[in-house]
Amino acid sequence: MSKLHSVDTEGQITFRKPVREDGAEVWELIKECKPLDENSMYCNLLQSDHFRDTCVVAEMNREIVGWVSGYVLPNDDSTVFVWQVAVSEKARGCGLGQRMLNALLERDECKNVRRLRTTITADNGASWGLFKKFARSHDGFLDSEAHFTRDTHFQGAHDTEHMVTITLPAAISSAA
Repeated sequence: MSKLHSVDTEGQITFRKPVREDGAEVWELIKECKPLDENSMYCNLLQSDHFRDTCVVAEMNREIVGWVSGYVLPNDDSTVFVWQVAVSEKARGCGLGQRMLNALLERDECKNVRRLRTTITADNGASWGLFKKFARSHDGFLDSEAHFTRDTHFQGAHDTEHMVTITLPAAISSAA
């Protein structure tokens, strides 16, 4: 089966690249996944179209139950930035977040990736847990530091976002 569309027989979940028509359903999923920031539907439409090669849709029974949005940094093809990871309540508890991250890194578009970056607020325990587990499972090194701060960047309206960097062993993305 092509890397555009792969089936995980463990949970009958299909992983694929999004298409434009997925944008609205992705937007609905993100709205259900607190505390994720809700972007505009237009943003999710653009992600599903312009950034489809570095986004992942997970489907179960033809319903989108998982989403990873990300992009390879324009000036550094060894780094993928993961914008959001969303998992429906219907698919929680089966490691779907980590499985979607693995599916992303296995793509040809990520063949040079040696670092995964994301931002997480201090109180988002689910995201910290996901990315710490991901780093451990790949023998990666996780580091974090305040990046977008509450007062300097968000005018006090949003908690500080910590830049999390996971340095991966060279073998992970060359397995694609």
